[in-house]
Amino acid sequence: MTELCTQLKGARINQGLSQNEVATILHVTRQSISKWENGRGYPDLDNLVRLSDIYQLSIDELICENTELASKIQVNNAEIKKKQVQLKKVNTEIHQNTDEGLILILLVLASALIPPIGMVLPLYAIWRNTKYNSLHKTIIVISILVMIVSLMGTYVIIDDNWITPSKTVVYQVK
Repeated sequence: MTELCTQLKGARINQGLSQNEVATILHVTRQSISKWENGRGYPDLDNLVRLSDIYQLSIDELICENTELASKIQVNNAEIKKKQVQLKKVNTEIHQNTDEGLILILLVLASALIPPIGMVLPLYAIWRNTKYNSLHKTIIVISILVMIVSLMGTYVIIDDNWITPSKTVVYQVK
């Protein structure tokens, strides 16, 4: 640990930079630079690369004989490679093209024929709809329109039968 901290401090002084200037270049706090130079912490790999550029030294020269830091870098590189492999494996089941958009639209339009059902079934269609359906936005718009029309139709049915029933009189023709 002492090799890296002395290397960092010596390289900074050789370049004629203050801790504050280096911190400004790296977008870190001056306390971070101080911590690295006093051996109370390590710079991460990105900052180590940038420090080597600023100090015009290779990373090998900065970490020379610091086996602890070199081993941590190797472990980090192994983890990075493992994560990259995991990122390349895409879950293809999510993206299976089981496009049920047309079926949902037909279901919603059919539900418009029976007003009470036309208020509930479009909600199911919206819930079942995914962004992978080819008619994703169209399903939402049609469902909302069918719900509005069904709501009006349901109101008419309720109004005609229970709220203000028609007073139709049937006369017998003689």
